[in-house]
Amino acid sequence: MVNAIEVEKLRKEFKSYSSRSGLMGAFRDLFTRNYKTIRAVNDISFTVKQGEMVGYIGENGAGKSTTIKMLTGILTPTSGKVLVNGMNPHKERETFVQTIGVVFGQRSQLWWDIAVQESFRLLKKVYRVSDQDYKEHMGHVIETLDIGPLLDKPVRKLSLGQRMRCELAAALIHNPPLLFLDEPTIGLDVLVKLKIREFLKEINQKYNTTILLTTHDISDIEALCERVIMLDEGKIIYDGSLQHLKENWGEGKQIQFTFSKEVTDGELGALTSDLQVEWRKGEQANSWVAHVAPASISDVINRVVTRYEIQDINIHEIATEEIIRNIYEEGAVHG
Repeated sequence: MVNAIEVEKLRKEFKSYSSRSGLMGAFRDLFTRNYKTIRAVNDISFTVKQGEMVGYIGENGAGKSTTIKMLTGILTPTSGKVLVNGMNPHKERETFVQTIGVVFGQRSQLWWDIAVQESFRLLKKVYRVSDQDYKEHMGHVIETLDIGPLLDKPVRKLSLGQRMRCELAAALIHNPPLLFLDEPTIGLDVLVKLKIREFLKEINQKYNTTILLTTHDISDIEALCERVIMLDEGKIIYDGSLQHLKENWGEGKQIQFTFSKEVTDGELGALTSDLQVEWRKGEQANSWVAHVAPASISDVINRVVTRYEIQDINIHEIATEEIIRNIYEEGAVHG
């Protein structure tokens, strides 16, 4: 199977200067500056096969956007090798951009003051798409994303959800084999999110489109991606299936106790100190969540219920979001 993306020992460093303190320091800064090097992406390697849908996740500042910018040719790597659709994104720019689609949640590729369909026509010319191909492919895209009624409106008159659906359609005018999505559902309501997810699944199945998705919304990843690459401080700390992550890190249950009176973590910790349990404050008043290993579930419930007056108990599977938060706190995944 062909690889859509090949990345080997990819690194991106930025220089930032630190100013000295005081008047004398400011004077010295005029002549010599103290630079320090920040490594935003730190020797990462991975491949993505044609047709895969991969979630690329990490906290703010982990290096996700910097990676995407190198993969799309916006930034030049400091060192390492990048091949996307068999090309070097930075060196073969003109041919390369014909083979990718990009949607950045925070930036628009549509012209602000003209009607959406005028933007589409301009992009059709830029990508040299024939009338026949445009009609066949975009008819389906416009219908599926339900943007027909929006085509005559200028982009500035659209709501965020409407604009994001049009952005997605714009990125697909030339039916690229590879789609980069950076926070595509940020700030959107649930129905729009569902529509976008269904559409992405459909183009992946219909055209074998490769999708690399960066998002903070873990439900996007769960709905679309079987594989996740997790980045922390510029390094990959996990690359594998979402299922494997859940099976190995999602053991046990989360038990939410709502107490009648205020309880401290010190009291709960002392009560369950010999059991495999971690406590954290719940969102509601007087509630605590216990992250409990399978062997300790009945003991934890028994002790807490015997010792305190309880208003409510809820038992849940451990959420993917919780698993990912725990992994970031610990810093790496093995196995």
